Amino acid sequence: MKMYAVLLTLALSVYWIRPIEGHQFVRKFDIDFENDTFTKDGQPFQFISGSFHYFRALPESWRHILRSMRAAGLNTVMTYIEWSLHEPLPGQYRWDGIANLEEFITIARSENLFVILRPGPYICAERDMGGFPHWLLTKHPNIKLRTYDADYLREVLNWYSQLMPRITPHLYGNGGPVIMVSIENEYGSFSACDKKYMEFLKNITVHFVQDKAVLFTNDGPELLSCGSIPGILPTLDFGATDDPNVFWKQLRKFMPKGPLVNAEYYPGWLTHWMEPMSRVDSGPVIHTLRLMLNQKANVNFYMFFGGTNFGFTAGANDVGPGKYSADITSYDYDAPLDEAGDPTDKYFEIRKVLIEYFGDPGVQPPEKLPKMSLDTVWLERRGSLLSKHGRRKLSNQIAASLVPVTFEALNQRSGFLLYETTLPADWNRDPYTLKVEQIHDRAYVHVDNVFCGILSRETNAHTIPLSVGLGTKLQLLVENQGRINYNIPNDFKGMLGSVMIDNTPLNNWTITSYPLDSYHYIENFLKHQPQDDLPEAGAQIYYGTFLISNDTIHDTYLYPNEWGKGLVFVNGFNLGRYWPLAGPQITLYVPRHILMKGVNKLVMIEYQKRIQHPYVQFIDKPIFG
Repeated sequence: MKMYAVLLTLALSVYWIRPIEGHQFVRKFDIDFENDTFTKDGQPFQFISGSFHYFRALPESWRHILRSMRAAGLNTVMTYIEWSLHEPLPGQYRWDGIANLEEFITIARSENLFVILRPGPYICAERDMGGFPHWLLTKHPNIKLRTYDADYLREVLNWYSQLMPRITPHLYGNGGPVIMVSIENEYGSFSACDKKYMEFLKNITVHFVQDKAVLFTNDGPELLSCGSIPGILPTLDFGATDDPNVFWKQLRKFMPKGPLVNAEYYPGWLTHWMEPMSRVDSGPVIHTLRLMLNQKANVNFYMFFGGTNFGFTAGANDVGPGKYSADITSYDYDAPLDEAGDPTDKYFEIRKVLIEYFGDPGVQPPEKLPKMSLDTVWLERRGSLLSKHGRRKLSNQIAASLVPVTFEALNQRSGFLLYETTLPADWNRDPYTLKVEQIHDRAYVHVDNVFCGILSRETNAHTIPLSVGLGTKLQLLVENQGRINYNIPNDFKGMLGSVMIDNTPLNNWTITSYPLDSYHYIENFLKHQPQDDLPEAGAQIYYGTFLISNDTIHDTYLYPNEWGKGLVFVNGFNLGRYWPLAGPQITLYVPRHILMKGVNKLVMIEYQKRIQHPYVQFIDKPIFG
């Protein structure tokens, strides 16, 4: 251990070299176009990087994951910066906890890793609305995101004026580890192709970064025409292939000379609900990696560690029967480090290649951390969203409107909106057809507190037959399953357009908001359980406790095998969405850092299934079925 400490100290002293007294030293990360390479302080440099998004792991895990990346032979970590995390409401900024970007950069530096930052402002990343804050659609309903739109440009300027001064001290030319900063994200894939906007974004980024780091864009090989910017380094995104030269030839049309960069090399892939779990074989990944390294290409694995879409942060894509598929809570991505940060076989295969090309990094590879199982946890039902108590304690506003309005119109990011209206008293057709023009994303239909069925954007189900004898009050509990993150960022939620009975629109709606984004509301709800609750109506809240007696606490996985679809809080922390009925994700990852010795609290909000035996298990391995 002493020898390792000495070697690490020496490595750091070389990495963070200081000028010798009497000699002029200019610290600079640059491009040598003639020799097709990056240079660091005048010497050729090749980066081998991995993507790790700080917002997909708890801060207590950052160092372990970053050290594991360095142990694999990487010399750089790449991360997006998520606008919605740091400015959840206009002018209200967050830089602590999981949002402590500067701490993440500092830890990466201490683990002997350079940093590449991708501030967007659009990041995609399979995150809600591609990382844009929802309130852009509230504040500017007609905003044209990712274009030269005055409202959008003004908000980007405000955001960058807060973000960039925090980044600047960490740029390589200012003594920090940040060697590169991106402009936008795969803009060539976006239909607008607004060159004026890209020039604007270039100018404000150059204003802050200057020449203290290299600026770049990234796009698929066929999409450089709209995605690249004159004077800015273009890079590519592509996965395993037998011939990377096919893609490099596309790059050379826009950059005849300069370093080759695969900014998103895919060792895995994303997964939606209702799909098989995405798996990518190691063989082709390793084969293509060798080909690129032989070409002296710079490579970033996307993802090297995927992590978790905690809370309501998972996005969606415009694919599937209804042109909508929500991303699962796990962002395991079949990455070299799994969702818990443990090394996989793919990790060690990649490490073997990188050591062969670049030598041993001098950091011990990680071992799989222990996981724990716990005794079965029984929960009790505490009530419903639709009860009087639920309306008082779990909702934050009630609005009246002639026609249905969206989540964004009510400045609501997540959770549910409950739309209620009176059905026509003189209706004589039985059964009649309830139809919604557009549902974003899933409506649990009730009449007089009796559940009648589901309307779903995912399955393109927009109609349901209803019987006249059911009652008079129509109740549509509409769930936001995540805003589309790729190509269509203006993804409003709730009811869009008319709600009709046999093509006759229904008007005069009462709309109740249930954002479910603050555990404070749920705590208040749990304090009492009045008798006026409705046992069968709406999303149901279940509560239980479990005891951990060990001093040493390990990660675990919540296994809701008897449950339908819903949301989980452990000790007030929103783990995210579960949906074992749809799969493929069955378990939810539970980080050890949110658990405690003694009594732990568990809250589950079940959206659609009546749970006869409300129990869950905590097991020592994930299940993706």
